[in-house]
Parts: sequence; C-alpha cells; structure tokens
Amino acid sequence: MKMKRVLWVFLALSLAACSNLPRGAAVEKEIIESADAPVPEIAVYPVTRAFLPSIKEWPHTGERRFSWIGHSHGTTAQIIRGGDMLKLVVWDSGENSLLTGTEQRVADLPAMRVSEAGTIFVPYVGKVRVAGRTPDGARQIIQRQLEAIVPSAQLQLAMAEGRQNSIDLVGGVNAPGNILMPDNNFSVLAAISAGGGVAATLENPQVKLVRGHKIYATSIDRLYENPTLDTRLLGGDKVIVEEDRRYFLSLGAAGREAQHAFNRDDVSALDALAIIGGVQESRGNPQGILILREYPPGAVSSGTRGPRNTRVVFTLDLTTSDGLFSARNFHIHSGDLVLATESPLTNTRTILGLVGSVFGLVSAANNVSN
Repeated sequence: MKMKRVLWVFLALSLAACSNLPRGAAVEKEIIESADAPVPEIAVYPVTRAFLPSIKEWPHTGERRFSWIGHSHGTTAQIIRGGDMLKLVVWDSGENSLLTGTEQRVADLPAMRVSEAGTIFVPYVGKVRVAGRTPDGARQIIQRQLEAIVPSAQLQLAMAEGRQNSIDLVGGVNAPGNILMPDNNFSVLAAISAGGGVAATLENPQVKLVRGHKIYATSIDRLYENPTLDTRLLGGDKVIVEEDRRYFLSLGAAGREAQHAFNRDDVSALDALAIIGGVQESRGNPQGILILREYPPGAVSSGTRGPRNTRVVFTLDLTTSDGLFSARNFHIHSGDLVLATESPLTNTRTILGLVGSVFGLVSAANNVSN
C-alpha cells in the first residue's frame, strides 16, 4: 500500500505540473493572449478572404524595394563618346601635300582619345567636335574641313570604344568583366548573355543596375518573361547579378526550423509552408499557424491602411477552405517568422503516456507485494 501511495502522489504532482511539461513550441493562445492586454503588445489578424484586400494597402516590410527602368529604343549604330579612341588615316594624291611627303600618299596619324568635351585635334584643322556622332558622321565632318585645306585628301576613321561606351558586368555570371557596347541599343539581357549567362548556383537571381548614384533592381525571371523590362544600358552602367537576399524563418512544430531563402519573387504563406516541410503531424496545430511581422512606427494606422501595432501576428487556419485559399494569396515579407504552434493535444498525450507508465508501475508493485 505504501508503494501505491507514493505512485499516486507522483501522478498527482505530474498532473499539476502539466502546463510546465517540456515542449518544442508555444501553444497559439500563449502567443496571442497579449493582444487582449489593457495596453496590447501585439495586433492579431486572422488571414481570411475578407482581410486580404486590407493588407494590400499596408506598407511593405523587409528588404529595401527598388524600382526598374522600362525598355527604350536606341540607335543600332556606334556613337562616339568621351574617352573613345579614334584612328585617322589621310590619303592624299596631291603633289606638295601638307600631310604627306614626296613619296608618300598616306598620312597615318597617331590614335587620339576623345576629350571629355567631346573633341579631337586634327592637324591643320584644329579641334573638331565628334562626340554624339557615329564614326561615319565624324569622318564626314572632318573630311569636309580637310578638303578646305587639302582638296585631294580622303579620310579613313576607325573607332575603339572607351569607358563611356562600355559597361561593367560585376558578378553573378560565368564571365564577369568590362564589356564594350557594340551599339546604342545594348540591353541588360544582352550584357548578361555576353558574360556567359547567369551562374547556375544562384537561387532566384536578382539583377541590380547601378547608374551613377542610383540603384535599380528586378529579378532575372521578370526580365525573361517581360521583354518591355529589358532596359537599354548606358555607358558606365554597372550590372550586378546576385542571389535573392530575402529570407524568412520557421520555428516551432514545423517540418524544418531554419532560415529559408526566397526561391521566387513572391512567396505566399502556402508556399512558405511547403518550403518548411509543412507541420509536424504528431505535434503541430494546423489551426494555429502564426506569421509574426514587425512594422515601422510610421506604418501604424487605426484604419485599413496599416496595422494597429508595430508588432503584428497573422493567424492561419489550414483546416478550412477559406484559410487555405487565403494562405495562397497572403504574401510573406522578408524577415517574417512562420511559427507552427504546438497542438494542445500534445500535452494530453504526454500525460496519458505518463499515466500509463504509472499504472504499469503500480501493477508491477502489486505483483511484487503479492
């Protein structure tokens, strides 16, 4: 009888401490109960069909968002710019030529760099503005000015592009480096192609265009799918291809507790659950999927254009059709935490197992005493 009494006391203490049993995740009510405090620490919003139009009006959080430049058309010809090198060859069949000797018929002038002002110096002519012209257009204007001095002169002009007629392909491709633009209609995708294509190791590659002090960005998939976004490059542009830096976290009774990179431009709550491996069947509560997000103070609004608090918890119920469809249309932001809460039945199972063990010990004790 003494052994039975000890075991029953042990069972009573175990049941009294059931709320403190070891768990791998919180129960839903433990997270959201602070929303009912006199000064709420969080705002809670169930993700439903009726709620989705409102959150579309809320500010975006997470990584900085960049704009992009649409496609524009430029000339397919080469355009001379400051820094380009021009090579002039003058042919003159006249006798007493100013440019050639007695036995010469060709004057091969040293290569000249186009100045920042867009000019070159031509002997006996002076400064000639060539920037903004095609090589043939520059040849014609120099030819006309030469003819005024040497009527029999004929001019050849060759051009080598300089920095202002090239772009830098910084990384994320198989052959990064400086690329000369063959014409004034050279686009982002053409530059990436010239660099050997996007590196296969990148997850959801993003394209950044640095132009002067401004940064523009989009994804490579958007460029592939929408030709109107394949923007025309300008000399001096820098193109960077890099892996998507956005991420979200998963904790609790999820299939995986980890940091997960975005594998596409828009990741829905349903996508996120698939990425994390769903909810553990033995522990998770499909009615208590929580998405924790923090908004800047300026986003707080008492109306429909922002949350009531900077700290927001969105709740998902995956046991209803509305919950599943709404989860598909709810977008995850970078930095969000997807928390699969513990099922309330988990503690019950643990206690029942404990009770079974206790009764097994009692039965064993009875057999020994008999």
